[in-house]
Amino acid sequence: MTMTITVDITPEVEAELARQAAAHGRAVDAYVVSLIEEAVHPPASKLNQDRLEATLREMAQFSHKIPSLPDDAFTRESMYRDHD
Repeated sequence: MTMTITVDITPEVEAELARQAAAHGRAVDAYVVSLIEEAVHPPASKLNQDRLEATLREMAQFSHKIPSLPDDAFTRESMYRDHD
C-alpha cells in the first residue's frame, strides 16, 4: 500500500530540491521519496558516523580538563601486582 501526500513548498525549496535531485541523477519525486525514507530509516553507517563525530567533538571540548599521566603510570608489573 502506498500513500500520496501533497506538500506546499516555497519556490526556493522546490528549486533546491530540483537542483539536488539533478545532482543525484534522479527525478525530483523519486529524490523526495528517498529523503523521506532516509529520515524514517537512516542508514546504520551514517547514524554511527554521526554519533562518532559528535562524541569526538564532545571529547575535544573537555580534553584540556583531563590530567596527563606519566608514561610509566600503567606498566605490566603494576597491572599484575597484588593490590590490597
